[in-house]
Amino acid sequence: MKFFLFTLPLIALLSCQPKTAADDTGTTTEAIVTTEIETEPADFVWQTEKFADKQIVRYRVPGFGKLSLQQKKLVYYLTQAGMSGRDIMYDQNYRHNLAIRHAIDKIVADYKGERSGDDWDAFMVYAKEIWFANGIHHHYSNDKFMPGFSADYLSELMLAVDAMLTEEQMAAIFDAKMDAKKVYLGDGDQVLQSAINFYAPDVTQAEVEAYYADLKAKNPDSRLSVGLNSRLAHNESGQLYEQTYKIGGLYSNAISEIISWLEKAASVAENQKQGDALRLLIEYYKTGDLQTWDDYNIAWVKATEGDIDYINSFIEVYNDPLGKRGSYETIVEINDFDASARMAVVAENAQWFEDNSPVLPNHKKKSVAGVSYKVVTVAGEAGDSSPSTPIGVNLPNANWIRKEHGSKSVSLGNITHAYAKADGPGLLTEFANDAEEIENSEKYAQLAGKMMTALHEVLGHASGQIEAGIGTPSETLKSYSSALEEGRADLFALYYIPDNKLKELGLIDSDGVAQAAYDSYLRNGLMLQLRRINVGDDIEEAHMRNRQMIAGWVFEKGQKNGAVEKIVRDGKTYINILDYDKMRVLFGELLREVQRIKSQGDYDACKELFENYGVKVDADIHTEVLARSEKLNIPPYGGFINAELVPVMDEAGEISDIKVTYPEDFTQQMLSYAKRYSFLK
Repeated sequence: MKFFLFTLPLIALLSCQPKTAADDTGTTTEAIVTTEIETEPADFVWQTEKFADKQIVRYRVPGFGKLSLQQKKLVYYLTQAGMSGRDIMYDQNYRHNLAIRHAIDKIVADYKGERSGDDWDAFMVYAKEIWFANGIHHHYSNDKFMPGFSADYLSELMLAVDAMLTEEQMAAIFDAKMDAKKVYLGDGDQVLQSAINFYAPDVTQAEVEAYYADLKAKNPDSRLSVGLNSRLAHNESGQLYEQTYKIGGLYSNAISEIISWLEKAASVAENQKQGDALRLLIEYYKTGDLQTWDDYNIAWVKATEGDIDYINSFIEVYNDPLGKRGSYETIVEINDFDASARMAVVAENAQWFEDNSPVLPNHKKKSVAGVSYKVVTVAGEAGDSSPSTPIGVNLPNANWIRKEHGSKSVSLGNITHAYAKADGPGLLTEFANDAEEIENSEKYAQLAGKMMTALHEVLGHASGQIEAGIGTPSETLKSYSSALEEGRADLFALYYIPDNKLKELGLIDSDGVAQAAYDSYLRNGLMLQLRRINVGDDIEEAHMRNRQMIAGWVFEKGQKNGAVEKIVRDGKTYINILDYDKMRVLFGELLREVQRIKSQGDYDACKELFENYGVKVDADIHTEVLARSEKLNIPPYGGFINAELVPVMDEAGEISDIKVTYPEDFTQQMLSYAKRYSFLK
């Protein structure tokens, strides 16, 4: 489960002049090389470019120089394992993505003709959109990118570099109606109308639901995450079967590369538990066995010692309209000791928060098991976590493992820091109601964001329990399950951020923190996040649905009880919270209902809640938000150029050190990745 940043424009942008270094392929790139630990150059470039609705940011990896050589090798091997599966995410997102990306890569790398003008500029924007989204559909809205150049122009470019696309692949690019949505969550057949490659193009939603209902009937007590690591297709007899991701199965070539690096990582593991978990992950990749996946997750949750951790495999199910199939992703993490020590107190008090939550007594966990929380420094990301990354992650997703064995929650500290460095205060100044709100946000928003992430990941996702005999949320709540779960965790955080318990624990010292969190949440949920969709569109992304649902529900109730008001001044709309205590009561009431829906599997209530508050958009507010935002030139989405880990070899050909470099050119990194990690065709 992921937590995404949605309040970016807080800190002023910094800039720098780059130095030149060589990456591990011998290619010269623009980079700053450092083995220093805490130094953050005043002239470091955080934001490198903007295109379409996106900005490209860089992050630093403080603390890497403190690691031993063995630990550096572990980080390097885990990062290489993650990158080796990069192609998988492209193919999962859409069946034609890899062919299209290969053609795009070849043109950008090899084209010798005129590389300027309207057509070329439009082509380069299209290329960057594909690299950013791991495919031809927008990473957030799920809409297909429509190129600003003609099919004839693309054909000319391909002819010049000896690249080729089929007629169907060209149609996938230029036909607006063909596979228009990566993930479709509207009325009708959500499987057939989703371009996501978890299902063959002719598989229907009814077939999928019948297939898994039959599996459930045959083994009603199974707790396996069925469908997590496979594609569903018809065999020659027309029967559905699973194409499992494993050695000898789907994505075998890429998985073989992943395994080779994971084996190296296991050989330099920091401790026995960490090594045992890695070996179980390797076995899972070899066999595709879901029991091994569960065994691995239990071992991974228990491997809490050491300075290095990671996320790797087919995990989040947001991209499946039916909430079963996992997208490939990896994050490699280095513990931030000081920040983790400060925030570990949240995990240590998890039972208190559970016992005192406003949900119904039978929906509370009697024992919150093993919640592990750390602030970490990202050393590398791939798949569904790159270039666009979460700022917090809580895993594993299986409710029964979380209940019986616990979970790990991490906040990606250097990612949050980089976002803050890259953005300015424009949106806050434009959309905050008054100077007092701006001043409070500037003072407390960063701490509020950190606390919201911790409460969301550590407590929210770990809280609550499903009533006996009720199926998993993906079964009972279907396409709404992911949005409801994210909403439940958000509400837990919103309810507790004003609580005096946080002051007693020494985590906050002012009511201004909660006020900044509440102001920001309503501004974003009701207004700012609308920058991310086109006028007339419904909201389909799970995190956006959850935020608008919460903000819309409490705003409607809050107008009636005097907690909040809408102000229109000089033709501009503002949200003004009048009573923060009353707002907290409303967040608590909604948390109780959302937990009840999950605990009882109440699909009808879930659908009504989201369709009434989370899906439809106020067209007038939407138009106003876009008009007010446009002049600020602040893209609504951010993604990252990854840091690069460069091995230093001794005379015997052994790794003697590993250095961190910070490339500045997004295009060059994407081309470098294409050369090094293209293991699927």
